[in-house]
Amino acid sequence: MELFQDTPPPRDARILDAVRGIWGFDTLRPLQGRAIQAGIEERDALVVLPTGGGKSLCYQVPPIVTQRTDVVVSPLISLMKDQVDGLRANGYDAVALHSGQTEDERGEAMARLHSGDCRLIFVAPERLVSSSFLGLCERLGVRSFAIDEAHCISQWGHDFRPEYRRLALLKKRFRGATVHAYTATATERVREDIAVQLGLEDPELLVGRFDRPNLVYRIVPRHDLRRQLDEVLKRHRGDAGIVYCVSRADTERLAAHLQKGGVRAACYHAGLEPEVRRNTQEAFSNESLDVVVATVAFGMGIDRSDVRLVVHAAMPKSIEHYQQETGRAGRDGLEAECVLFHSPADPMRWQSLFERSAAEAEEPEQVLAASRELLDGMRRFCSPGRCRHKSLSEYFGQAYETSGCEACDTCLGETEALEDGTREAQMVLSCVARLKERFGIGHVVDVLRGAETERIVSLGHKELSTWGILRDQPKKRLTNMVYQLVDQGLLERTGGEYPVLALCEDSLSVLRGERTVHLVPQRAVKPVVKTRAEQEAWEDVDPGLFESLRALRRDLARRRGVPPYVVFNDASLRDMVRRRPATPDEFLAVHGVGKKKLKDYGELFMERIASHAANPTDAG
Repeated sequence: MELFQDTPPPRDARILDAVRGIWGFDTLRPLQGRAIQAGIEERDALVVLPTGGGKSLCYQVPPIVTQRTDVVVSPLISLMKDQVDGLRANGYDAVALHSGQTEDERGEAMARLHSGDCRLIFVAPERLVSSSFLGLCERLGVRSFAIDEAHCISQWGHDFRPEYRRLALLKKRFRGATVHAYTATATERVREDIAVQLGLEDPELLVGRFDRPNLVYRIVPRHDLRRQLDEVLKRHRGDAGIVYCVSRADTERLAAHLQKGGVRAACYHAGLEPEVRRNTQEAFSNESLDVVVATVAFGMGIDRSDVRLVVHAAMPKSIEHYQQETGRAGRDGLEAECVLFHSPADPMRWQSLFERSAAEAEEPEQVLAASRELLDGMRRFCSPGRCRHKSLSEYFGQAYETSGCEACDTCLGETEALEDGTREAQMVLSCVARLKERFGIGHVVDVLRGAETERIVSLGHKELSTWGILRDQPKKRLTNMVYQLVDQGLLERTGGEYPVLALCEDSLSVLRGERTVHLVPQRAVKPVVKTRAEQEAWEDVDPGLFESLRALRRDLARRRGVPPYVVFNDASLRDMVRRRPATPDEFLAVHGVGKKKLKDYGELFMERIASHAANPTDAG
């Protein structure tokens, strides 16, 4: 395998001709040219590009250039539908075959396939391996398969799905066929596993830059989630946002809170009725809903490109999950913010969930060890003091040579300095020792604060020298302090239904004064700083005209029954506002405008631009 970080222009001139004519792009992003060339030359490939890095184009261009029919394996119906809608809007013939179709819809799709004009077939992995679909592929002469979300095939990945393992039959059933694997998040070990599981033969390995410079990362200690979330959303009124929670109950409570505050919000989790989930997803895609508060069950099937905010209400269980979920922000290449609220209690919560999940696995110890390894990486990432962009790049094995990203809380100088908490830590550890390492966090905190509960009095703990020595500390802050000590490995917390605190070797070095302890203060971060990218994003963009074009986009999308971003994404609208095209040639020069969109929308948008020039106060 070869690893390419950058790519020269494609050798085949037909590639740029197709990209200009259909998608309205004048250039390709890094590595797209090599990935497309591999598809045209029918060479196996493993392509790792960040979300928003242009993976879809890599498997959409080859069949249109070669005039063949290819198959794309996609995990979700909603994702297939969005891609097909987007391709058809550009004049590209594609179909999806899935269980949600009516008999008439399926019949129409089959007719288009047999016409010979259809270039792509989207299908779920379960359907692909069925005998009927494999037979269809043979009749159509399919010789190239693209596997989207390919990390799902690896047990070392963050989203392993057993049904993906069956895709190994492609190389055996279709001799000489090529397989192209695509994913946004894959460490070196996962990449190697993908290649082995799919039986890739001397594949071209293309790994793009994992860094997303248009995203601003902020990691904030959680102390009053609702208030903190309200403050973040004030910066994004009317913008599309996703708030991720760990539990279903959390999504419902937070969504209700936001609704009371006037935010167009809804919750989403796997426990809701399918129709409710579908309606929420469609409302978000159609811009009639601004914020979705969801578990990780939401997002993979969302192709909305103008998500300006992704919030994690708690620490995710791996950097891979974090990278994928934050990757749903700013897919149009424009500025977006990612905020993670975390607490030292979060790793404990995940550990408990891991233990329950591993108990049901075939190899529980191996599953548990892999989960812990991923969680440890996430915990280190949340630690203060390092550039977030640099940390993410290095986690995925890439050097980050920029001296300062100017797009994270650390480099923007927003984070509070760590406090010397050695004295308080010694008091906590001493209390755990005097309680003979037999009690949990709640009881330890009560003793330290001098509570006179019935249990403390009956056990004689009021007589301990550590009773009340931290009575000046608020209970929430003291509890947070204990969790930080556990998170730093200075205290151990046993498993089981009633976990207790215990000392460890590092505890003794703190008690002896041999080690300094630094704690994150439980205060709000400094005021956020507007980044250079956020300032430049709106240069020469008239907000009034932009909103007018957004309104026109929504109206056209509603009439055509597609999401607004299928008409044009925000990047195209902002470029339109800057250029203010008045002729077909000028409109065709706008980013993301191809011949089909010029024909379908050019006159309408140019009329709106001219109308705004005559009446600038009219928002349409």
